[in-house]
Order: sequence, then structure tokens, then C-alpha cells
Amino acid sequence: MTQFTKKRKLDQSVQDSLYFDSYSDVTIHEEMIADKVRTNSYRLGILRNSKTIQGKVVLDVGAGTGVLSIFCVQAGAKKVYAVEASAIADQAKAIVKLNKMDDKIDVIKGTLETTDLPEAVDVIVSEWMGYALLHESMLNSVIFARDKWLKPGGLILPSKAELYVAPINDLVVEDRLSFWSTVKDQYGVDMSCMSDFARKCIMNNDITVNMVTVEDVLSHPAKFAELDLYTVTTEQLKRVKGSFTCECFGSSCVNALCVWFSVNFPGEEKPLVLSTSPFKQETHWKQSVLYLDEPIDVMQDTKVEGEITLYPSEESSRHICIHVDYTIGDLKKKSKTFTMGDGYSDPQ
Repeated sequence: MTQFTKKRKLDQSVQDSLYFDSYSDVTIHEEMIADKVRTNSYRLGILRNSKTIQGKVVLDVGAGTGVLSIFCVQAGAKKVYAVEASAIADQAKAIVKLNKMDDKIDVIKGTLETTDLPEAVDVIVSEWMGYALLHESMLNSVIFARDKWLKPGGLILPSKAELYVAPINDLVVEDRLSFWSTVKDQYGVDMSCMSDFARKCIMNNDITVNMVTVEDVLSHPAKFAELDLYTVTTEQLKRVKGSFTCECFGSSCVNALCVWFSVNFPGEEKPLVLSTSPFKQETHWKQSVLYLDEPIDVMQDTKVEGEITLYPSEESSRHICIHVDYTIGDLKKKSKTFTMGDGYSDPQ
């Protein structure tokens, strides 16, 4: 007799332990530092705010290898508190010492929520963004730091985040689905009945992290949510919700929705934007792809519209879920909920 059990919700300490352990290996830090768009955007975003940072105290939330803390010292900070909960904090201390900045940067090994700083700070810097922006829920720690340690009128880098969506036609998925109809011609065995099974396996409920090409995108992007880091609350992060309307460029087939984000660093003339858009240079975040249950044919100006809600998983608050209510053209409204765990799906 098969016994079915409900998925057990992970204890918060277990969730945190799994999360911090994932940052104790060199691979993830190599990927982040090697992401030139990411690292250069932070470097320029910090240096362009050097007038505000000069002679001030900075808090680096989730400091990792300490590279952002070092950028802040290069921008003139008199003191940086680099808080990092994972074991990579030991390497950050070595990197800070190697760069002869250990008199200005204090690497603190521990969670932000349990860290007791000796003073309030003028600036908070953090690279907190996860897949689909909110996966890993590190923004909660930035908000905690803001409310507890940031002086009135202090600076947060980056200061704003935006979420976008667009319908796409993933040609690789189309090829995979049509593959089973070609087997008979190649080998004399009819496997066309595998198509429905393949569709259920490929176009599932996973949030797939993948590179989307410009050619795949079927409309102008629609911004469906915006987060102001000076005012957003942890309560609001429990439901980040927005509507969208897109109009298709021409005749094609929609088989997925693509979600991505950008963050803004304030500047004297205009903000510096770090974008994970498929229209921009590739980043390690790639894009988050949500496959529909069935591909739907569209024509010029066909509307793809609906509502998207991002919220933490019941099993683990650090894992993101995305619920979409959508209509395409005159078809009946459909709904689908997508999930992402500790890892992410490999590219199709």
C-alpha cells in the first residue's frame, strides 16, 4: 500500500542553514564575480555615489567575498561593516587584508538579524537579488537593516527594483515537442503518442531559469511591479502583485511567459540601471521562464494580459512561487502556479 504524506514545511533555521551553506562553495561566488554586468554595475553605482559615501559609514548586507565593501572604501567610505553569514566570510577577511583595507572594513560572520553593530550607518549596500528577483528572500534582511541601522536620509544601493513580463515563443521547446513525430521517419517506429507526455514533462510547473533570446520575445515588455527600497515592507513582500498587458508583434505561438527584473542605483543626472532583460547583455540571473500548459497561436496585436503574484513557498519561505492568471486573445482565462526550489531547472 502506497502512503502519501504532505510535504513538510522546513523549520526556519533549517531553511537558513541550507541557504547559507549554498554560499560556502567557491562556484557561486565565481559565477557572480565573473558576471561583468552585475559586478561592474555595482562598482559604477557605488563610485557614482562617492560624494554621499565619502567619509561615511556603510553596511554591506550579505557581503560574500567582500567585493562591494572594497568598492565602498574605494569610493571614500571611512568604515564598512561587511556582514556575511556563510563560511565565505573567512575568505572575505583574507581578501580585505590582502587589499590592505582591514583597518576600514570589519567582516562580521553572522546573520544580519543577530548582528549588533556599534553604530548606525549612513549607507546600505547589498546584492540581494535572486532568480525572479525575490527567490532566496534576502531582501527581508535589507529591510531589517534599513529599519534598525540606517540613519534618517541615508542611502540604499540599489534603491529601486522593477519586475517585467513578456510572452515568448521558446523554439527549443517547440523542437522538443515535435521531435516525437519525426521518430518514425528516422527509425520506422511510430512514437507520436509521446507528444502529450513530453508536453506535460517539459511545460510543467517549474520556474525555469534560462537564457531567452531577443528573437523569442513576442511583444514589448510590461512592467508589473516596482519596489522602493526606502519604503517597501516585509509584509508587502508576502504578496508582490501586478497586472500586465502585452500586444504581440506578429503571427507566432506563445508557449511561455518570461519574467525578469532590473534594479536602479541613484545618480546625479540619471540612475544607473542593472537589467536582466533579454534585450540586454547576459547576466548570471538569465531570465525566469513560465511554460504554459498548451502553446497558443497569436497574430499581430493579439493581447496577452493578466495578473502575476509572487509569494514565498509554504514549504520554505526562501523559495519563490509565481501565480499567473492570464488570457490570450479571446480565449478563456487560465491560471497556473509555478515553483522554484533550492536549485533551478537546467536550460531546455
